[in-house]
Amino acid sequence: MVMKVSRIALSLGLLSIIGVASAQTYGPEDEGRRFNDGSKVVCKNVEVQKNSKDPNRVAGTAIGAVVGGLLGNQVGSGSGKKVATVGGAVAGGAVGRKVQGDSQENKGDRVVERRCERVYP
Repeated sequence: MVMKVSRIALSLGLLSIIGVASAQTYGPEDEGRRFNDGSKVVCKNVEVQKNSKDPNRVAGTAIGAVVGGLLGNQVGSGSGKKVATVGGAVAGGAVGRKVQGDSQENKGDRVVERRCERVYP
């Protein structure tokens, strides 16, 4: 049993060493670096989203759906009232999500980062 556990641990250790060796990252200081196989490091500016408190815009969607449902409930009567409530909730959720997304973009939740990768010919 101990021998089996040792072999598994040794195998996992070797796999992690090989994985670390192959997962090399490059930074802006490596830009233009050339390798013997003809590849080189190329860097680009990429727009990425910062960690915001609500990247999936759940709050805006939920609030919009509630408000839309309440407004839709004021329209129609009978089964038409139910349809208007559901339609208002769906439309309100979409509007709330869009409003929160626009707000996050305007508040600078997106930043530009310099990302580098090895490019092969």
